Amino acid sequence: MARYFGTDGIRGRTGEWPLTPEFALRLGFAVGEILGENGHRQGPVLVGKDTRVSGYMFESALEAGLSAAGLDVALLGPMPTPAIAYLTRTFRATAGVVISASHNPFHDNGFKFFTPEGDKLPDATEAAIEARLEEPARGLNGERLGKAVRIADAAGRYIEFCKSAIPSRSELRGMKIVIDCAHGATYNVSPHVFEELGAQVEVLGASPDGYNINADVGALHPRNVAERVRAAGADLGIALDGDGDRVILAAADGTVVDGDQILGILALTEQQAGGFPGGVVGTQMTNLGLEQALQAAGIPFVRARVGDRYVLEELRRRDWTLGGEGSGHILCLDHTTTGDGTVAALQIAHLMHRTGQPLSVLASAIPKLPQCLINVPVSGGAAACLQADPVRAEVAAVESELGQRGRVLLRPSGTEPLVRVMVEGEDPEITRSAAERIADSIRAAL
Repeated sequence: MARYFGTDGIRGRTGEWPLTPEFALRLGFAVGEILGENGHRQGPVLVGKDTRVSGYMFESALEAGLSAAGLDVALLGPMPTPAIAYLTRTFRATAGVVISASHNPFHDNGFKFFTPEGDKLPDATEAAIEARLEEPARGLNGERLGKAVRIADAAGRYIEFCKSAIPSRSELRGMKIVIDCAHGATYNVSPHVFEELGAQVEVLGASPDGYNINADVGALHPRNVAERVRAAGADLGIALDGDGDRVILAAADGTVVDGDQILGILALTEQQAGGFPGGVVGTQMTNLGLEQALQAAGIPFVRARVGDRYVLEELRRRDWTLGGEGSGHILCLDHTTTGDGTVAALQIAHLMHRTGQPLSVLASAIPKLPQCLINVPVSGGAAACLQADPVRAEVAAVESELGQRGRVLLRPSGTEPLVRVMVEGEDPEITRSAAERIADSIRAAL
């Protein structure tokens, strides 16, 4: 079992092991040695970060560890996670590293890694890095140490890449768009993408101070952008998360459109335009309404484990290109190798501009069943408490009451000390009451 790596890299609270400067230095050295041994060393290791204040500290420590292992380092500064995946490919880099805790508060941070192809590290490589972390770091002599440089034009490269995700000569002229950057890594990138394509852009959440990332803004709080869209008479609202790999949208009438509906819009419009190749991968959390809408259109749909890495694995296994999560991780493998909020939002904006249909009409083709999600904090032993007899009895009772008209899902979070309780059904009041009953049984078990 992995000691440090979770479903989305390494993540935790800054200042608490393993999110310390000492660990970051050891991690850099371990990564450098493992990649060197595996023969992957070809170019520099790209290192980017989001806007957390702790990013400065971890960037320096990680750089020291990598260079001590003999690898050159290219520092990108604040950049979205998908940008680093893209730039890792285009630079022919040895690896890419993102210093970020994604949608978490500023006091958390973490490390995500990409292969030279822009994919997340395979489990075997993560296991080898963890094993090497248990050994003392061995310094190289001065002749073998790596160097570090800063890449000045990284943002411009990524902006051009995003614009290439819609057909050449396409534009968004005449559209008014509100973008909430969550005071995160997209603040100096995503607004330029839409502006350069001709849209009138209003920007929220673009004043990072190191502490306000994700704080009542962005994809975790989409009502903010939804209210601004309606007040400003805009056509589209885009709410990104702190590292830019998630997106939630808002229609002109203030309706919030989540990742499940975004997947449905992209698949159904392509099907109507001439056929959708392959199928769509969702997760255990994907709303049943999306599955039903896709099945009605003859589009295959399968569920993977929660986490974009598992969605990606299933897409690759089936040779499909579209998948994602209701939280806003959208993978368009015909454009990217990881979730990219800006690219996904651009796809929807282009469809709106091309078809002349408002987002509310496009989203109405994917009706959603009421779904209640409750996060129960845990300090440890999440798996054990889910097996407690009172919890299992309550789940069985709820499932019996819902029958074929709903479902229950319990799972420990892969990124936070939480147990997630999800109940889905036809009646919102019954659904919420059932979720509260199960959540109460978990709290009692703890």
